Amino acid sequence: MKVAELSGGVGGARLARGLGQIEGADLTIVVNVGDDEDIHGLLVSPDVDTVVYTMAGIEGTHGWGRDEDSFVANDEIGALGGDNTFRLGDRDLAMNLLRTEALRSGAALSTFTSNIAKRLGIEATILPATDDTQRTMIETDRGEVLGFQEYFVIRQTRDTVSTVTFTGSPRPAPGVIEAITAADLVLIAPSNPPLSIWPILSVAGIRQAVAAHPNVTAVSPLIGGKALKGPADRVMASLGLPAGNAGILTAYEGLIDHLIVDVSDADDVASLAGAVSIRAADTRIADPVAAKRFCREVLGL
Repeated sequence: MKVAELSGGVGGARLARGLGQIEGADLTIVVNVGDDEDIHGLLVSPDVDTVVYTMAGIEGTHGWGRDEDSFVANDEIGALGGDNTFRLGDRDLAMNLLRTEALRSGAALSTFTSNIAKRLGIEATILPATDDTQRTMIETDRGEVLGFQEYFVIRQTRDTVSTVTFTGSPRPAPGVIEAITAADLVLIAPSNPPLSIWPILSVAGIRQAVAAHPNVTAVSPLIGGKALKGPADRVMASLGLPAGNAGILTAYEGLIDHLIVDVSDADDVASLAGAVSIRAADTRIADPVAAKRFCREVLGL
Protein backbone atom coordinates (compact mmCIF):
# COMPACT_ATOMS: atom_id res chain seq x y z
CA MET A 1 0.00 0.00 0.00
CA LYS A 2 1.45 3.34 -1.06
CA VAL A 3 1.01 6.09 1.51
CA ALA A 4 1.94 9.75 1.13
CA GLU A 5 2.00 11.73 4.37
CA LEU A 6 2.02 15.53 4.60
CA SER A 7 4.03 16.20 7.74
CA GLY A 8 5.10 19.03 9.96
CA GLY A 9 6.64 18.98 13.40
CA VAL A 10 6.51 16.37 16.13
CA GLY A 11 2.99 15.10 15.41
CA GLY A 12 3.85 14.39 11.79
CA ALA A 13 7.10 12.68 12.74
CA ARG A 14 5.35 10.41 15.22
CA LEU A 15 2.69 9.46 12.67
CA ALA A 16 5.47 8.69 10.18
CA ARG A 17 7.21 6.50 12.77
CA GLY A 18 4.01 4.52 13.23
CA LEU A 19 3.52 4.11 9.49
CA GLY A 20 7.13 3.05 9.10
CA GLN A 21 6.48 0.08 11.39
CA ILE A 22 3.67 -1.29 9.19
CA GLU A 23 4.84 -4.17 7.02
CA GLY A 24 3.95 -3.65 3.37
CA ALA A 25 3.47 0.13 3.65
CA ASP A 26 5.39 2.03 0.95
CA LEU A 27 5.76 5.39 2.68
CA THR A 28 6.70 8.83 1.36
CA ILE A 29 6.76 11.70 3.85
CA VAL A 30 6.41 15.21 2.38
CA VAL A 31 7.73 17.63 4.98
CA ASN A 32 7.14 21.32 5.66
CA VAL A 33 10.13 23.63 5.14
CA GLY A 34 8.35 26.93 5.83
CA ASP A 35 9.98 27.12 9.26
CA ASP A 36 13.52 26.69 7.90
CA GLU A 37 15.86 29.43 9.04
CA ASP A 38 19.45 30.63 8.86
CA ILE A 39 20.95 30.34 12.35
CA HIS A 40 24.61 31.34 12.89
CA GLY A 41 25.11 31.08 9.13
CA LEU A 42 23.69 27.55 8.98
CA LEU A 43 20.53 26.38 7.23
CA VAL A 44 18.37 24.82 9.93
CA SER A 45 15.46 22.68 8.72
CA PRO A 46 13.60 21.78 11.94
CA ASP A 47 10.65 19.78 10.61
CA VAL A 48 12.76 17.75 8.19
CA ASP A 49 15.23 16.93 10.95
CA THR A 50 12.46 16.04 13.38
CA VAL A 51 11.11 13.48 10.90
CA VAL A 52 14.60 12.12 10.17
CA TYR A 53 15.60 11.83 13.83
CA THR A 54 12.27 10.26 14.83
CA MET A 55 12.29 7.73 12.00
CA ALA A 56 15.85 6.82 12.95
CA GLY A 57 14.93 6.50 16.64
CA ILE A 58 17.40 9.17 17.77
CA GLU A 59 15.06 12.08 18.53
CA GLY A 60 15.24 14.07 21.76
CA THR A 61 12.98 13.49 24.74
CA HIS A 62 10.63 16.32 23.73
CA GLY A 63 10.21 14.90 20.23
CA TRP A 64 12.61 17.33 18.57
CA GLY A 65 16.39 17.66 18.44
CA ARG A 66 18.81 14.81 19.14
CA ASP A 67 18.78 12.35 21.99
CA GLU A 68 21.34 12.83 24.77
CA ASP A 69 22.58 16.02 23.14
CA SER A 70 24.91 18.53 24.77
CA PHE A 71 25.02 22.28 24.23
CA VAL A 72 28.68 23.16 24.64
CA ALA A 73 28.89 25.11 21.36
CA ASN A 74 25.60 26.90 22.06
CA ASP A 75 26.73 27.94 25.51
CA GLU A 76 30.06 29.15 24.13
CA ILE A 77 28.26 31.32 21.57
CA GLY A 78 26.45 33.00 24.45
CA ALA A 79 29.66 33.39 26.47
CA LEU A 80 31.26 35.14 23.50
CA GLY A 81 28.40 37.63 23.23
CA GLY A 82 26.34 35.94 20.52
CA ASP A 83 22.58 35.40 20.56
CA ASN A 84 22.09 31.75 21.45
CA THR A 85 18.35 31.92 22.15
CA PHE A 86 17.74 29.41 19.37
CA ARG A 87 19.47 26.43 20.94
CA LEU A 88 21.34 24.06 18.64
CA GLY A 89 22.69 20.96 20.33
CA ASP A 90 26.16 19.70 19.47
CA ARG A 91 24.93 16.56 17.68
CA ASP A 92 22.25 18.56 15.92
CA LEU A 93 24.92 21.06 14.91
CA ALA A 94 26.67 18.33 12.93
CA MET A 95 23.56 17.80 10.79
CA ASN A 96 23.22 21.53 10.12
CA LEU A 97 26.90 21.93 9.25
CA LEU A 98 26.72 19.10 6.73
CA ARG A 99 23.45 20.37 5.22
CA THR A 100 24.81 23.88 4.79
CA GLU A 101 28.02 22.59 3.22
CA ALA A 102 26.04 20.38 0.81
CA LEU A 103 23.68 23.15 -0.28
CA ARG A 104 26.49 25.65 -0.75
CA SER A 105 28.19 23.07 -2.96
CA GLY A 106 25.09 22.95 -5.17
CA ALA A 107 23.23 19.94 -3.78
CA ALA A 108 19.44 20.09 -3.43
CA LEU A 109 17.83 19.84 0.00
CA SER A 110 15.93 16.75 -1.15
CA THR A 111 19.16 15.05 -2.26
CA PHE A 112 20.90 15.80 1.04
CA THR A 113 17.87 14.58 3.01
CA SER A 114 17.70 11.35 1.00
CA ASN A 115 21.39 10.66 1.55
CA ILE A 116 21.14 11.27 5.31
CA ALA A 117 18.03 9.07 5.59
CA LYS A 118 19.81 6.19 3.88
CA ARG A 119 22.86 6.59 6.11
CA LEU A 120 20.61 6.40 9.17
CA GLY A 121 18.89 3.26 7.91
CA ILE A 122 15.51 4.83 7.15
CA GLU A 123 13.57 2.86 4.54
CA ALA A 124 10.80 5.42 4.00
CA THR A 125 11.26 8.23 1.48
CA ILE A 126 11.55 11.63 3.17
CA LEU A 127 11.07 14.63 0.87
CA PRO A 128 11.06 18.32 1.70
CA ALA A 129 7.99 19.87 0.08
CA THR A 130 10.32 22.06 -2.00
CA ASP A 131 14.01 22.52 -2.67
CA ASP A 132 13.38 26.24 -3.10
CA THR A 133 13.54 28.77 -0.28
CA GLN A 134 10.19 29.14 1.48
CA ARG A 135 9.55 31.00 4.70
CA THR A 136 6.39 31.16 6.81
CA MET A 137 5.74 34.73 7.92
CA ILE A 138 3.53 35.63 10.87
CA GLU A 139 1.70 38.96 11.11
CA THR A 140 0.54 39.71 14.64
CA ASP A 141 -2.50 41.63 15.82
CA ARG A 142 -0.12 44.55 16.51
CA GLY A 143 0.94 44.71 12.88
CA GLU A 144 4.39 43.18 13.37
CA VAL A 145 5.67 40.72 10.77
CA LEU A 146 7.76 37.93 12.27
CA GLY A 147 9.72 35.05 10.85
CA PHE A 148 8.40 31.72 12.04
CA GLN A 149 11.27 30.97 14.41
CA GLU A 150 11.04 34.40 16.02
CA TYR A 151 7.35 33.81 16.65
CA PHE A 152 7.70 30.19 17.71
CA VAL A 153 11.05 29.93 19.50
CA ILE A 154 12.08 33.45 20.49
CA ARG A 155 8.63 34.73 21.50
CA GLN A 156 7.27 31.31 22.51
CA THR A 157 4.02 31.74 20.47
CA ARG A 158 2.85 34.51 22.83
CA ASP A 159 1.74 36.79 19.96
CA THR A 160 -1.76 36.68 18.52
CA VAL A 161 -1.56 35.64 14.87
CA SER A 162 -3.67 37.67 12.47
CA THR A 163 -2.25 36.52 9.11
CA VAL A 164 -0.01 33.71 7.87
CA THR A 165 1.78 34.10 4.54
CA PHE A 166 4.48 32.18 2.68
CA THR A 167 7.33 33.74 0.76
CA GLY A 168 8.53 33.00 -2.75
CA SER A 169 7.06 30.88 -5.53
CA PRO A 170 8.42 27.47 -4.56
CA ARG A 171 8.23 24.48 -6.88
CA PRO A 172 7.68 20.97 -5.53
CA ALA A 173 10.80 18.94 -4.89
CA PRO A 174 11.36 16.07 -7.35
CA GLY A 175 9.04 13.18 -6.58
CA VAL A 176 6.56 15.06 -4.41
CA ILE A 177 3.67 15.35 -6.87
CA GLU A 178 4.34 11.84 -8.16
CA ALA A 179 4.20 10.39 -4.63
CA ILE A 180 0.88 12.08 -3.91
CA THR A 181 -0.65 11.08 -7.23
CA ALA A 182 0.49 7.46 -7.02
CA ALA A 183 -0.50 6.96 -3.37
CA ASP A 184 -3.36 4.68 -2.38
CA LEU A 185 -3.84 6.94 0.64
CA VAL A 186 -2.81 10.53 1.33
CA LEU A 187 -2.55 11.23 5.07
CA ILE A 188 -2.43 14.73 6.54
CA ALA A 189 -0.59 14.46 9.84
CA PRO A 190 -1.86 15.73 13.20
CA SER A 191 0.18 18.90 12.74
CA ASN A 192 -0.78 22.55 13.11
CA PRO A 193 -2.89 23.19 9.97
CA PRO A 194 -2.02 26.87 9.29
CA LEU A 195 1.63 26.73 10.40
CA SER A 196 2.73 23.25 9.32
CA ILE A 197 0.41 21.97 6.57
CA TRP A 198 -0.64 25.13 4.74
CA PRO A 199 3.00 25.89 3.81
CA ILE A 200 3.17 22.50 2.08
CA LEU A 201 -0.13 23.11 0.31
CA SER A 202 1.10 26.53 -0.89
CA VAL A 203 3.88 24.94 -2.95
CA ALA A 204 2.93 24.97 -6.65
CA GLY A 205 0.82 21.97 -7.62
CA ILE A 206 0.60 20.27 -4.23
CA ARG A 207 -2.83 21.57 -3.21
CA GLN A 208 -4.18 20.60 -6.62
CA ALA A 209 -2.70 17.10 -6.38
CA VAL A 210 -4.20 16.56 -2.93
CA ALA A 211 -7.59 17.96 -3.96
CA ALA A 212 -7.67 15.63 -6.97
CA HIS A 213 -6.81 12.53 -4.96
CA PRO A 214 -9.75 10.21 -4.23
CA ASN A 215 -8.63 9.10 -0.77
CA VAL A 216 -7.34 11.81 1.58
CA THR A 217 -7.51 11.43 5.35
CA ALA A 218 -6.57 14.06 7.91
CA VAL A 219 -5.74 13.27 11.52
CA SER A 220 -6.86 16.03 13.85
CA PRO A 221 -4.17 17.49 16.13
CA LEU A 222 -6.81 18.34 18.73
CA ILE A 223 -7.57 16.42 21.93
CA GLY A 224 -10.81 17.43 23.58
CA GLY A 225 -11.06 20.26 21.07
CA LYS A 226 -7.70 21.75 22.13
CA ALA A 227 -4.09 21.34 21.07
CA LEU A 228 -2.31 18.94 23.40
CA LYS A 229 0.70 21.23 23.09
CA GLY A 230 1.55 24.05 20.75
CA PRO A 231 -0.64 26.90 19.52
CA ALA A 232 -2.79 25.15 16.88
CA ASP A 233 -6.17 25.91 18.47
CA ARG A 234 -5.19 29.50 19.32
CA VAL A 235 -3.85 30.18 15.83
CA MET A 236 -6.92 28.74 14.15
CA ALA A 237 -9.17 30.87 16.36
CA SER A 238 -7.25 34.08 15.70
CA LEU A 239 -7.36 33.38 11.95
CA GLY A 240 -11.14 33.14 12.13
CA LEU A 241 -11.54 29.38 11.84
CA PRO A 242 -14.31 27.71 13.87
CA ALA A 243 -13.48 26.19 17.23
CA GLY A 244 -12.54 22.54 17.61
CA ASN A 245 -12.67 20.02 14.81
CA ALA A 246 -15.05 22.21 12.84
CA GLY A 247 -11.99 24.40 12.37
CA ILE A 248 -9.96 21.44 11.09
CA LEU A 249 -12.67 20.74 8.50
CA THR A 250 -12.61 24.38 7.43
CA ALA A 251 -8.81 24.46 7.28
CA TYR A 252 -8.86 21.52 4.85
CA GLU A 253 -12.07 22.38 3.02
CA GLY A 254 -12.17 20.84 -0.45
CA LEU A 255 -9.15 18.64 0.26
CA ILE A 256 -10.09 15.75 2.52
CA ASP A 257 -12.50 12.83 2.34
CA HIS A 258 -12.07 11.57 5.89
CA LEU A 259 -11.20 13.08 9.26
CA ILE A 260 -10.01 11.08 12.25
CA VAL A 261 -10.64 12.76 15.61
CA ASP A 262 -9.58 11.67 19.06
CA VAL A 263 -11.95 9.55 21.15
CA SER A 264 -12.28 12.54 23.49
CA ASP A 265 -14.02 14.30 20.60
CA ALA A 266 -16.25 11.35 19.66
CA ASP A 267 -19.36 13.56 19.78
CA ASP A 268 -18.02 15.32 16.68
CA VAL A 269 -18.63 12.16 14.63
CA ALA A 270 -22.36 12.91 14.67
CA SER A 271 -22.40 16.68 15.15
CA LEU A 272 -20.02 17.41 12.24
CA ALA A 273 -21.38 14.75 9.90
CA GLY A 274 -21.46 15.88 6.28
CA ALA A 275 -19.52 15.48 3.07
CA VAL A 276 -16.42 14.41 5.01
CA SER A 277 -16.68 11.13 6.91
CA ILE A 278 -15.53 11.39 10.53
CA ARG A 279 -14.29 8.60 12.76
CA ALA A 280 -13.01 8.60 16.32
CA ALA A 281 -9.86 6.78 17.45
CA ASP A 282 -7.19 7.08 20.11
CA THR A 283 -4.88 9.60 18.39
CA ARG A 284 -2.30 9.86 21.19
CA ILE A 285 0.75 8.49 19.38
CA ALA A 286 3.75 9.70 21.39
CA ASP A 287 4.58 6.10 22.23
CA PRO A 288 5.90 4.06 19.24
CA VAL A 289 3.67 1.10 20.13
CA ALA A 290 0.60 3.35 20.27
CA ALA A 291 1.61 4.94 16.97
CA LYS A 292 1.90 1.54 15.28
CA ARG A 293 -1.50 0.48 16.65
CA PHE A 294 -3.11 3.70 15.45
CA CYS A 295 -1.58 3.45 11.98
CA ARG A 296 -2.74 -0.14 11.60
CA GLU A 297 -6.24 1.08 12.39
CA VAL A 298 -5.96 3.95 9.89
CA LEU A 299 -4.72 1.72 7.08
CA GLY A 300 -7.44 -0.80 7.92
CA LEU A 301 -10.09 1.87 7.31
